Amino acid sequence: MSKIISIGTALPAYKHEQETILGFMQQVYASNEVDKRKLKFLYHQSSIDYRYSVVPDYSRQINDWKFYPNSESLEPFPTLETRMGWFNRHAPSLSVDAIRNCVDGVIPAGSITHLITVSCTGMSAPGLDIQIMELMDLPRNIERTSVNFMGCYAAIHALKMADAVCKSDRNARVMIVCTELCTLHFQKESTSDNIASSLLFGDGSAAALICHDDYPSAKGMKIESFYSEIVSKGKKDMAWELSSNGFLMTLSSYVPELIEGDFEAVVDRALVKAGQSREDIGGWCVHPGGRRILDAITKSLKLAEGSLQESYDVLKRFGNMSSPTILFVLKEMMKSKTSPSKNKKLFGAAFGPGLTVETFVLSPTL
Repeated sequence: MSKIISIGTALPAYKHEQETILGFMQQVYASNEVDKRKLKFLYHQSSIDYRYSVVPDYSRQINDWKFYPNSESLEPFPTLETRMGWFNRHAPSLSVDAIRNCVDGVIPAGSITHLITVSCTGMSAPGLDIQIMELMDLPRNIERTSVNFMGCYAAIHALKMADAVCKSDRNARVMIVCTELCTLHFQKESTSDNIASSLLFGDGSAAALICHDDYPSAKGMKIESFYSEIVSKGKKDMAWELSSNGFLMTLSSYVPELIEGDFEAVVDRALVKAGQSREDIGGWCVHPGGRRILDAITKSLKLAEGSLQESYDVLKRFGNMSSPTILFVLKEMMKSKTSPSKNKKLFGAAFGPGLTVETFVLSPTL
C-alpha cells in the first residue's frame, strides 16, 4: 500500500476577478446589450470569484495587452506556436513552485526518485519533465513519465501510476506535478463551448508526493482503491482537440445531467471494488468542474449540505484548473477539520473527456 504524504500548490502571477474577466468577454462575445446581459447572468451564476492566469490581458486595457494583439478584433489571433511558447516559458517555473511547496520540510528535493508530469494544455519534446529536472537540478537518472491530454481526471490516473511504483519499490519517492495553463487557449468565436470554457477555466499547478506505506511519517492519506468507468453516452459532450489556433474544448450543457443520472451507480460500483459501503465514507473529494456539476453530484448522492464544501471553495477561489484542481481540493480536505476520522474513508472523483469518471478511496493515517 502507498500513501500521499503531502500536496503543494502554486498559482501564476495574475489574479483576475470574475467580474473583470466578464468585461473582457463582453468585448469579444457580446455584439449587443442583450448578449451582454446574457453573459453577465452566466458569470454571476458561476459561483467563481477569482481565476489566475499567466496572461495579464484579462484585467487590462487594450493598450496594455501582452498576449493578444492591441486590436478589438484580436487579430492577428495568437497561433498554436505562440501559445506553446508561452506554455514553455511559464509552466516549468510554476511546476517547480508547486513541487517546492510540496517537499518543503518533508524531503530533500534531490531524493525524489520518480517524476510524473501531467498536462493537457501544453506539449513538447523535450518537455516539461526535463525542464523541471534541469531547473531543480534533480538527478539525471530520475525516472520520468508524462501523462498528456487526459483532461480534468488526469491527476487520478497519475496517482494510479505512482501507487503501482511505490508498491513495487519501497524506496520510491514519487512526485506528481499537474500544471495547466488553460487560459492560453481562449477562442474568440461566440459558440456555446467557447463561452462555457471562458467562464470556467483558470491556470494553476499542484504537486503530490507519494511513498510506500512504511515511509516514516504519520501524516498523509493511504491509497486504498481506484475505479474508472466511461459513460459512453457522453462521449461527444466533453472533448479536447488540437487546432491551428490552440486547443478546442467541447463542453456540453448536458454534462451535469449525465453526471446526475449516472454518478450514484458509478460510486456504488467503485465502493464494491474497494470493499466499502456508503456508510464507510466520511468525506467527498470531488473535482469542481463547475457549479452545476457539483450541484448534480450533491443531488445524485443525496449528500447533506456542506458535504462538498472544499470543492465549492476551490471553484470559488480559482475556477476549474483542469487536472490540478482535484489536488487543490484534496489539500484543503487533508488540512481541514472536515477530513474524515481514522475509521472513515475519503471518496474522490474527477471527470473528463470520454465521458470518463475516475475515482479513488483514501483513508487517513492519523
